[in-house]
Amino acid sequence: MHNHNKTSRYTAVKGNILYFTEDPRTRGEKAWHHHPDGILIIENGFVHFAGDPSESPVPEEEVTTWHDYSGKLVMPGFVDTHVHPPQLPIIASNSTELLHWLDTYTFPEEGRFADSEVCREGAVHFFDETLKNGTTTSLAMATVHTESADALFREAERRNLRFITGKTLMDTNAPDFLTDTPESGFDESLSLIRRWHGKGRLGYAVTPRFAVTSTPEQLEAAGELMKQADDLLMHTHLSENHEEIQTVRKLFPKAKHYLDAYDRFGLVGNRSVFAHAIHLRDEESERLAESKAAISFCPSSNLFLGSGLFRMDNAERHGIPVGIGSDVGGGTSFSQLHTMAEGFKVCQLCRTPFSATTAFYLATLGGARSLGLEKSIGSFTKGAEADFIVIDPEATPLAARRCSRTETLEELLFVLMILGDDRFIKATHVMGKPAYTRP
Repeated sequence: MHNHNKTSRYTAVKGNILYFTEDPRTRGEKAWHHHPDGILIIENGFVHFAGDPSESPVPEEEVTTWHDYSGKLVMPGFVDTHVHPPQLPIIASNSTELLHWLDTYTFPEEGRFADSEVCREGAVHFFDETLKNGTTTSLAMATVHTESADALFREAERRNLRFITGKTLMDTNAPDFLTDTPESGFDESLSLIRRWHGKGRLGYAVTPRFAVTSTPEQLEAAGELMKQADDLLMHTHLSENHEEIQTVRKLFPKAKHYLDAYDRFGLVGNRSVFAHAIHLRDEESERLAESKAAISFCPSSNLFLGSGLFRMDNAERHGIPVGIGSDVGGGTSFSQLHTMAEGFKVCQLCRTPFSATTAFYLATLGGARSLGLEKSIGSFTKGAEADFIVIDPEATPLAARRCSRTETLEELLFVLMILGDDRFIKATHVMGKPAYTRP
């Protein structure tokens, strides 16, 4: 994939190497590769080799940069499949439920993004937080303002991140200062697609906020946008809250169910990512599975807003791809470790087993698959982009004591997931280069 030539510069990373190549729920221990005293060799930003040092194809004298993370867990960066960067300033705002929370906190805050300086500053803060938490790729929902998406793309490009976002489409049932029209939404999205989609490591997502805030005309325009370029994602919300579902029923009386409100306009396919999808009917689950659309499981947000418990067992039974979403600010943390712990609790309440290996798979390769990026990110297979993180099992005295008692990989991952937060991320590397190091 990458020709060896004299200008190649190898970087070597020593550590407890772990990555997934399959789903542990179907493949068991064959799903992951684990090398406790392993080495990761990176060539010009791409994975060249991951495994035991004795098997490395690169002689030590050809390595120009060494990173010694011995005793620390080195794995692919986390993938956040649903997050709202503009909501960072309103994280931890108290509310009874979704629609009230949107009206009271979210919409007024998003209104501030009409100001390009607010957009620029917000983008910097957002990526500072994600990298500090070990998240190297996000599928993010910007505001209705073109500048909000532009600023995120510019900052992601500056940091050389693999990143996907889109301007939100909202032409009804929202404050006047936050609405577009089917025409303006189409035109602005198209200009953003032409400016950013496929540029470097960036991708565009056509982004109707949800069926409540888009007219049928706008959803039709969104369907047309999906035909304007290859590999566009479609990113929206689905069946998060009972009141929302009732509202969609009234707004789209001809739709068979909530998912059908999108499906009628060609918005359900293998490039679609639906956040939440808590209260699904069987027909909806069957259609998601058939179309190979993905769900973003946002447990922290679903608990915080009292939206409900996502049925992971239902998604598994139907074979629907799932990724993990922090959903900040409906969620309560940028940390995927924290979000995975919340996911475990949701599954406990549903009496559904949720292993730590499954959680770490969903946060890496599973998330990458749900975004159609598994060839680029989410594992250490040869030729993959070398976005990786270093997790410190001794980040706190409590964790150090507890981890010293673990005997298996599953146990270690479980402790990291339940106790973990941003303190556990020792370093985040993007295309092999350090992008964050814990002070």
